[in-house]
Amino acid sequence: MDTSKIVTSIKVTDFNQNEVNLLEKYANKILLLLFYNNACLGCTGRAIPLAYKFKQTYKDIEVIGIHSNFSSNNVTKDDILSIFTINELPFPIYIENNHKMYDFFNSEGTPQWILLTPDGEVYRSIFGSQDNAQNRLYYALESLTKNEG
Repeated sequence: MDTSKIVTSIKVTDFNQNEVNLLEKYANKILLLLFYNNACLGCTGRAIPLAYKFKQTYKDIEVIGIHSNFSSNNVTKDDILSIFTINELPFPIYIENNHKMYDFFNSEGTPQWILLTPDGEVYRSIFGSQDNAQNRLYYALESLTKNEG
């Protein structure tokens, strides 16, 4: 993937089916996007807890989950909440029913991590099932947060 790609909008929906442009809502912030699916055990068992850990560790990064829906079933807030042990979201989660953003980033599967600079540049795109994906994410986050400092 061409990591010099500049993204101008990331349109997803909230749980009330309102369209949200993540680049407007979280303007001028480092974004770590996690494209996942509730039916993906690697997503719910490893990626979601890792995203929560990143949220706690890197305070100046916005961690955002995006449930990519690959079927015609509508996903509800209750469906999303069902994977958590507490009845609240640990970080913002949005839905994309048509997986257009997932496709836009040339995602290889779920979980797919996209790290964006504050100007919307794709800093890293990492498929969660690749070798050393977790270490590569840590290195990218450390490198980008040091660059921002």
